[in-house]
Amino acid sequence: MQLQKVYAMPFSKVYPLYLAKAEKKGRSKEEVDQIIFWLTGYEEASLKQKIQEEADLEIFFRDAPRFHPNAALIKGSICGCRVEEIQEETMWKIRCLDKLIDELAKGRPMEKILRT
Repeated sequence: MQLQKVYAMPFSKVYPLYLAKAEKKGRSKEEVDQIIFWLTGYEEASLKQKIQEEADLEIFFRDAPRFHPNAALIKGSICGCRVEEIQEETMWKIRCLDKLIDELAKGRPMEKILRT
């Protein structure tokens, strides 16, 4: 898939997929939101606004209040590539969030997911 196509995908379409993945494994919406808040600096109101605006992934990550400095500790494979080897910044941020949601769905404790 071309990067432009991935970036153009609205976050409002991806968010329910994150929720479904987590909830299918017995995790909660609150945990998904906690991960998003930790990683991006969004809060409940600003996250809702981005979802309602149907901001695409590029805008969602570009406008994030801050990207957590411990995101650099996110390592491993997701979607066939190693997170720590991704050079393009927006794709790296997308895959960081994908990886954290994947860890949540696999039952990893929240303290480890949030790299605390």
